[in-house]
Amino acid sequence: MTDQESGHRPKYQRIADELRTAIQSGTFAPGDRLPGENDLMGTYDVARMTARQALSVLRNEGLAEARKGAGVFVRSFRPVRRRSIPRLARDHWANGRSVWSADVEDRALVVDQVEVTPAAPAGTRVARALGLGSPDDPVCVRSRRFVLDDKPVLLSVSYLPAALAEGTAITQPDTGPGGTYARLTELGHCPAHFREEIRCRMPTSEESDRLSLGFGTPVILISRTALTEAGVTVELNEMTLDSGSYVLEYDFDAGA
Repeated sequence: MTDQESGHRPKYQRIADELRTAIQSGTFAPGDRLPGENDLMGTYDVARMTARQALSVLRNEGLAEARKGAGVFVRSFRPVRRRSIPRLARDHWANGRSVWSADVEDRALVVDQVEVTPAAPAGTRVARALGLGSPDDPVCVRSRRFVLDDKPVLLSVSYLPAALAEGTAITQPDTGPGGTYARLTELGHCPAHFREEIRCRMPTSEESDRLSLGFGTPVILISRTALTEAGVTVELNEMTLDSGSYVLEYDFDAGA
């Protein structure tokens, strides 16, 4: 960017640019407190609103986070690298490991706010995704929140035909080693193919609260269907991710 181009940028953006460069160069390390509004006002001779906007830019980009009564700090949370292909490999869940084991390594993961409804009407959207005959057909609904290193990062709601889940560990909060896919395999409905659709949007107020999102942070929506070798859909999993907490990684070969 030329000096002339830089001069046309609003002051708050230029301040944010300098702070961003300092963060990326390591001048401000993860967990360090950034200059506050008063500091920026004095250093750059700007109004409080301009200083506040500059800090908001960094917060919205996921580089910084506000701590009530303490100031704005360089974000110290290490993003989750979600390896979409290896995490769904059969040798993970078939051998008793969770899908998450490919992502979190040795980090502390807790699944809380677990709610399981063994049989609820599917509704039109879920019935269509699962290939059910009617929106009134029952599905087992599993709702969970995933907390990594004490930070909420993911909301997940899974839908399975109630007839498959009835009387199994799938209807329990803890589905056991290997999770839902291992239980489906034991029942003769082994997932053999997965399809994921991804989009982004701004969160609802409930999503912001449950994920403890900073103002202006979007969410990533991932909708995954699991199918058997015969093409029968056995699960719809709708996930809401904190976009600042994830790197989505896809590794695949070029087609012929």
